[in-house]
Amino acid sequence: MTDVVDQFFAELADRGREPLLERVTGSLRFELSDGGKTDRWFVEVEKGDVSVSRKSLAADCTLRAERKLFAGMVRGEVNAMAAVLRGALSVEGDLEHLLLFQRIFPGPPGARGPRRGRGRQKGRR
Repeated sequence: MTDVVDQFFAELADRGREPLLERVTGSLRFELSDGGKTDRWFVEVEKGDVSVSRKSLAADCTLRAERKLFAGMVRGEVNAMAAVLRGALSVEGDLEHLLLFQRIFPGPPGARGPRRGRGRQKGRR
């Protein structure tokens, strides 16, 4: 069974192009630990074109967190910057990449985030 973290990275890879990142160029490595196991994903963004792999390459920004915390970010329950400030998420390298990348995480449950938005309703401006 695929969990929310695996699903997030699979969907990101399938998208190929992410309009919310079209002004972003750089790479991020995610190191997510669960017990004694660490899973890694490498995400490269080139002006909105996104590629995802499981390679352990050097990146502009490396994020380290517990897998459970990252799952909360993917569900919109945890804010990335708040997690950094309280020490639950560590960032090595260019913090700006995290700030830009967090655009694709959904907002809090019930909010209209980038993956949950339904667009403009008819009759509204």
